[in-house]
Amino acid sequence: MSNVHVSKLSGKLKEFVAINSNTLSNPFCIKMHKANKKNVICTKCYSYNMLETFRQNTIPALERNSKLLSTTILTEDELPTIKKPVCRISAHGEIVNYIYLKNIINIINHNPNCVFGFWSKQKGLIKRYFDNHPKPSNVIMVYSNPIIDKVLNTPPIYFDRVFNNVSRDQYTEEQNCTGQKCKDCMICYTLDHPTTTIIEAVK
Repeated sequence: MSNVHVSKLSGKLKEFVAINSNTLSNPFCIKMHKANKKNVICTKCYSYNMLETFRQNTIPALERNSKLLSTTILTEDELPTIKKPVCRISAHGEIVNYIYLKNIINIINHNPNCVFGFWSKQKGLIKRYFDNHPKPSNVIMVYSNPIIDKVLNTPPIYFDRVFNNVSRDQYTEEQNCTGQKCKDCMICYTLDHPTTTIIEAVK
């Protein structure tokens, strides 16, 4: 039986599920959130704001995921079975460490009939892992560009898409993530979709 918490999402991600971690205790997230640079999207982190206010009740479950997935490699029986066709990795939080990443990939491999959209800013850790392990065929790696108004069109190695944040008055013609529900778009969750650059205005 799995103790990994699978979250039901709301808002633009309504009808999706996700495997998340605790943003508030993640050293990478803390460092990025406290960056003294206005052009770093993490300084405006929606997850930080939600978990510190109206989503405080979700913190214990996310913290359990952070600790469980980052401290020991789960056995096959301990991996969750995802019954939805699509799952988001890291709607809250980030990769905690190498063990956490390995567990997430094991979960993805354990659920071959589910497509996983895996968001991360940690391209170095992703490269380190996939340099030595095969990339699952049912994962879409999305590089979350940390710099506002600096659109990247070419995904880093092992990533399939780049998610960019821009000011509302920048790249207005190119913005293609414009408030619609994810289930009505699916660019980030369709394996063979030709679009590799996603651009959203900062909220």
